[in-house]
Amino acid sequence: MIILVGASASGKTVTALDLQKRYGFKKAITTTTRKKREGEIDGVHYFFISVDEFKKRLNEHKFVESSLYNGNYYGCGVDQISDDKVVVLDPNGLHSFLKLKDKNIVSFLLICDEKKRKERMNERGDEKEKISERIQNDKVDFSLDNIGKVDFVINTENKNITEVSDAIYKLYKEKISK
Repeated sequence: MIILVGASASGKTVTALDLQKRYGFKKAITTTTRKKREGEIDGVHYFFISVDEFKKRLNEHKFVESSLYNGNYYGCGVDQISDDKVVVLDPNGLHSFLKLKDKNIVSFLLICDEKKRKERMNERGDEKEKISERIQNDKVDFSLDNIGKVDFVINTENKNITEVSDAIYKLYKEKISK
C-alpha cells in the first residue's frame, strides 16, 4: 500500500490518480458520516454511513485511523489495506498506519516550496483567502516535526506528475521486494 502525505498543492491527489491510471493501483476508499454530495457514489468516493454505525465500527477497531472534521467522522477501514491501494492521508492518519509496522505499507512525503504551491492553488481556482489560510495551517500540520518518519521524501516542485509517479512506483517496488 502506498501512503501519500504532503501539504496543500504538493501533488498528492493528482499523483494518486496517476498511480491508479498508469500502474493499476486502486484508491483506498474511506468511510464518512457526512452527507453524500451530488454526483458521489457510495463505495466509490466514500462509504457513507451513520454516526451510530461509525461509532460501532470504531469500538470494534475496524478503522486504522479516524478523525472528526467539520462535524463529520472520517476513517480508513482495516479492510482497505492492500498491496494494490494508494491513500492520501494527513499526518495523524500516517502515524496510525505506521503503528501497524506492515512492511508492505510504504509512505511518501511530497514536498514543494510555498511559492510553487501558491501558484498551483491559484491555477486550480482556489479562493485567495483559503490559499493563505491553508499555507499557514500547513506550516504547522506538515512540519517535519509533526510528520515524523516516512520511508521516502519526494520533491515535486520541478517534476511533472509522470516523473513523480514513476519515482514513487519504483521506490515502492524496491522497498516491498526486500
